[in-house]
Amino acid sequence: MSGPTAATASPPATIGSISRPHFIAIIASMMALNAVAIDIMLAAFPNIGASYGITDPNRIQFVLLSYIIGFGLAQLFFGPISDRYGRRAPLFAGIALYATCAVAGAFAPSFEFLLVARFLQGIGAAATRVIAISVVRDTHSGRGMASTMSLVMMVFMVVPVFAPMIGQVMILFGDWHLIFLFMALVSLLVGGWAMQRLPETLKEENRRPLTARSIGQAFAIVLSNRVSLFYTLATSFFFGSLFGFLNVAQPIYVEIYQLGTYFPLAFAAVAIIMAGSAFLNSRLVGRFGQRRLSHGALIGYFGFAALLAGLAAMGPVPFWLFYGISILMMPLFGFVGSNFNSIAMEPLGAIAGTASSTLGFAQTVLGGIVGALIGQAYDGTVFPLAAGYAAVSALSLLMVLIAEKGRLFGVGMPD
Repeated sequence: MSGPTAATASPPATIGSISRPHFIAIIASMMALNAVAIDIMLAAFPNIGASYGITDPNRIQFVLLSYIIGFGLAQLFFGPISDRYGRRAPLFAGIALYATCAVAGAFAPSFEFLLVARFLQGIGAAATRVIAISVVRDTHSGRGMASTMSLVMMVFMVVPVFAPMIGQVMILFGDWHLIFLFMALVSLLVGGWAMQRLPETLKEENRRPLTARSIGQAFAIVLSNRVSLFYTLATSFFFGSLFGFLNVAQPIYVEIYQLGTYFPLAFAAVAIIMAGSAFLNSRLVGRFGQRRLSHGALIGYFGFAALLAGLAAMGPVPFWLFYGISILMMPLFGFVGSNFNSIAMEPLGAIAGTASSTLGFAQTVLGGIVGALIGQAYDGTVFPLAAGYAAVSALSLLMVLIAEKGRLFGVGMPD
């Protein structure tokens, strides 16, 4: 069964007139615009600070936080809009805003102006996230959705392999302003590709009226569904640890471990393994189900986080040990993120846009705030990051237990 509205348990071979690989590539590219806007900035933090006379490394983190807040808040807007007007028009409006604000950031006369541009750029990026997830839910369900989302996440996770390197090269041969112009160019290319090939996946008869009552009912459906609500919270806390890592990756690798220009390589190696785990999840999820894979990965992540926090509490952690534990922990994101999102979205197909926006808002804003708290706690050691890992993964596990009424690994639960 194929076509833009065929929701099947196994992935459809075609979506509209394009093949499944082509569809996955477009969706992944849309979501990658968000990853580019975050990861390409990391190597530029010191240069941006120097450009505006900022010496406090924790203050530079607001370049990331302002974007994440705009990205999170705007998702509540794009969900109901896409449920009313379809997926394509809001998508292209968001990409246009993203590109415009990237150009504005390149010529920002002050740090405050740059933060505003980043906030608005995040608003534009929100459309790509909401509509990417909505389009997948429009055309998939069950383990088929989890498999496709894993492949999307695999491509999405490859971006951190190249983005910091690209940022580093631009800084070495130009300056940080080129990074913003690069983001604008990439967004326009992705937007043009989607405009030419991505079909409209929301039929006219499935569109919801854009009224306060209709929007309120849709949000009420999302918030009253126990599984969707608590898996959303679980994902939010879990991704808070990733946002925390992004906030402090540069000072940890460069200031504590003195990697210098090798920082992007160390960052990229972890990202490659994360992408590999997402691909592995896409191959295994049909056999084992979302719950078994994601619950096991979450428990494993908590165990490694507790170990790292205990070691950091006793004194400095050598690089080989910190990096070795990180390489074991970070790939577990590939088994948690796509599966948790799939489980949360499964009961909400009739309001996919609003559901995606609510889930994305909670995950981004709550995750961003948690990540900011972890980042602001940075004290020149890895202990705040490790303790943050342990705390948020414990909270995530608690949310899953509530969602599943105390049962883990899919006992009695359909996938």
